[in-house]
Amino acid sequence: MSNKEFPQQIEENLEGTTVFNIPFPKDDDLSVLKKLSPIVYKHPYSIEYNYSYGLDSPFFAGLANKRFIVCREPESGYTYATPRGHDMYSGKETEWVEIVPEGRIHGFTVCHFGSEAFLPECPFVLILVEFEECDTLFLARLIGVDPNKANIDWIGKKVKGRFLRNAKLKPTDIYFNVVE
Repeated sequence: MSNKEFPQQIEENLEGTTVFNIPFPKDDDLSVLKKLSPIVYKHPYSIEYNYSYGLDSPFFAGLANKRFIVCREPESGYTYATPRGHDMYSGKETEWVEIVPEGRIHGFTVCHFGSEAFLPECPFVLILVEFEECDTLFLARLIGVDPNKANIDWIGKKVKGRFLRNAKLKPTDIYFNVVE
């Protein structure tokens, strides 16, 4: 062992979680601890996460600039409504093509539960948008309808995309409204 001094105790502060009034037997009879309810506490957890959109970056740059771009395989013309760097059949690189974000509801679901970010908005409606220019569907939020009045008549309704004023670089930067 070296002669260097090391702290003999942990310095305490008032940051983080502080507990008090945890029940414990006052006498030496520890057998009552088997009847103790589990201790439960809430603890906030936060982490900063660096994420790269990689080949999908142009899609999110488009949304941030209120433009809807899709991917097309140059030779076959097969067009994906969602970002995709390469064609799933040939493996060839796709090209970016801008389309007007107007289509029809192909299918929908009413979500009564969602991730933490969407819990306050439950129930909400997700739709699969069918675009004339695309061979695949696009999943997005449908806003401006009553989720409790969802019905099969929504299938085939025309919808138009709208963009968030302040982009978050998320797929939810575009949402849709029914066109009457």
